[in-house]
Amino acid sequence: MDAPITTGGRPLNAVHRLSLRYLVVPPILLAILTALILFAHSDTNLPMLYSQCHARARLPWITHHVPVIATPLCFLVSFFQEALASVRSACIMSGVLSFIAGLLTVSTVEAARICNAPSILIAYPTGAWLVFNLAGGAIVWQLVIIPAFFHRSREIILARRQGVSDLTGPTDPNFGEQMRHLTKVAEIVAIPVAVAVGYILPSILMIALNSTDSAGITVLVWLLFPVWVSLIRQAIRKGMTLFLSDDWDASFHLESSRLALAGMYALPVLCSIVSHALFLYSFFRPNDEKEMTRATLKFIVIDAFFIALTTLYWLFVEAGWKVALVCVAASVVAGPGAGICVGWFYREATVDPDRASVTVVAVGTSSSRRGSGNGDGSGASSAHSSEETPLLRS
Repeated sequence: MDAPITTGGRPLNAVHRLSLRYLVVPPILLAILTALILFAHSDTNLPMLYSQCHARARLPWITHHVPVIATPLCFLVSFFQEALASVRSACIMSGVLSFIAGLLTVSTVEAARICNAPSILIAYPTGAWLVFNLAGGAIVWQLVIIPAFFHRSREIILARRQGVSDLTGPTDPNFGEQMRHLTKVAEIVAIPVAVAVGYILPSILMIALNSTDSAGITVLVWLLFPVWVSLIRQAIRKGMTLFLSDDWDASFHLESSRLALAGMYALPVLCSIVSHALFLYSFFRPNDEKEMTRATLKFIVIDAFFIALTTLYWLFVEAGWKVALVCVAASVVAGPGAGICVGWFYREATVDPDRASVTVVAVGTSSSRRGSGNGDGSGASSAHSSEETPLLRS
């Protein structure tokens, strides 16, 4: 455990004071608790659903034509079909899906930041998100994704305390004044469009068409959303940097432009507000869920609850209790998808000037940021702020 460090009489956040092995203990315990609670609430319905797929009694277009993985694929598609099989469950599922939209957005934004480029799991999140969606859920979030961010944060802190850098210049991922920039300006278009087309659109179609003959196809397309988001993001980013001006290839400080910030988070927040209203509406409807729908939905809701709990711990460790509280308050008002977006913005925007005096982690002050837009998003380089500790700014 590192020695406590204070700034202005106030202790730094936990990630500055605790080593990685201590930081990952709560996520590990939460993963164990998640598995135990899911097991305790399991019943015969889910094994029955799997056995139906194994007997080729469901989704013949999968079970009769897909080799090797037909049974598990049929089970996954049937699982989400059943979870959406009633109006009430669809309203609840919309809240879960909008929460994932918020998580996906902030995760992709972090993947695009210069400071996270050295971490393969963070900078290239498609594989982890695919396992998260197809198999692991909360347990992958707790044991793989969150620890990857903690590990990268500790790397930055330790590098700064040692004062040794292999690179020089503003884009050094550990020391550079532009370390919190997105790697390219094009990301401010690529990320929101990729999330909208690759995730939000399939989610809406999956809910809206669940009672039609094409329901299984929409679920199957949705299951692969990490792939679609990655491909769309790469295509837009590459196209903009190749065919438009060189300015789109420059780094960009997202939080310096209100227009870019609004464009990045507006759709996940809007979806969260709408789904939150539907979730509240579901309590005033008669329960039209069948037994299989209740079993699948219960599994998803428990999983989503522990993902949210682990995310709050992440915010608390890296940014303090105030940011975590802002996230909870915004979630109560506008839904968890909006809560994570608002909490992430507040996490990035909160600046403690006293931290600049901690020389082991301070970078200094940047008088200008390459590629940063002004408040109206015009692209003028007018942002002026100090790069704080990587955990307040990561």
